[in-house]
Amino acid sequence: MKLLLWRAFGILLMLTALAVPVARAPDRPVETLVARWAPPPSDFIEIKGQMVHLRDEGPRDDPQPIVLIHGTSASLHTWEGWAAALRGQRRVISFDLPGFGLTGPFGGSYPTDDYHGDTLARFVIDLLDQLGLARVVLAGNSLGGEVAWRVASLAPGRVARLVLVDASGYDVQPIEWPVAFRLARTPVVSALSEWFLLRGLVDQSVRSVYGDPARVTPALVDRYFELTLREGNRHALRERMQQLDAGQEVGRLSQLKLPTLILWGGRDRLIPPPVAERFRRDIAGSRLVVFPELGHVPQEEDPQRTVESLKEFLGLR
Repeated sequence: MKLLLWRAFGILLMLTALAVPVARAPDRPVETLVARWAPPPSDFIEIKGQMVHLRDEGPRDDPQPIVLIHGTSASLHTWEGWAAALRGQRRVISFDLPGFGLTGPFGGSYPTDDYHGDTLARFVIDLLDQLGLARVVLAGNSLGGEVAWRVASLAPGRVARLVLVDASGYDVQPIEWPVAFRLARTPVVSALSEWFLLRGLVDQSVRSVYGDPARVTPALVDRYFELTLREGNRHALRERMQQLDAGQEVGRLSQLKLPTLILWGGRDRLIPPPVAERFRRDIAGSRLVVFPELGHVPQEEDPQRTVESLKEFLGLR
């Protein structure tokens, strides 16, 4: 019996030794990712010393541009379907938050390793200032939704309309954490994750946030995987997951006095649908639309259907 156990242990060590080189995934300089993930109309602008990946599409005379904010571990690419549907009529601006996509970790005059909600919100206000946008329609998914409502709270005069898509903010227990998020929240493992990353792990994480995992394509997983490897992004994710301030400042939601649309995936296992009702109750006059078959990123999973609700909210035909 002991001999069998020692043999099993030896096999386990051998498999681990073989897996480590495969799993090792060093950071990639942003320059190596730009050609594939930042084709036109992508651009890079500087905000207080921070280089930011951004797309600015549609008519420049739009008095209230639509600004789109992605969620944790995502990028501006999550809004491509919406941007394509809106840019013929409205100016649409999407960008990568610091710590994600091609923007990368906070730099310049911003505090290093501070990814709290209000810090990201103040960055967005700086972005509006840099682009000369006095008043916008602000939309965000997941973390981006939380950043959006924080912006509306900190600078109410800058936000004409608010769109929350499976937004975070409340202290809730997910039905299912994406594996990558669980690892980033585990102290020892999260440190190792800055050096090792399996593509299959990213695949599993993306599938877990889709209502229909069959919609997840290899090209989609490639995007999430490669942008996660952008230099510094895994460290930033680790910091962000350690700084979650869920439940803090949600009292500010009841102070919001602006037209608000809440969109939610009925199969969201990360931020379950009952949370959508809490947003609807706390934001006076808000409207809630639920898509029963979609998950945590409905704007990405089915952009054509979800953007129709936004168009109706904005009075577009």
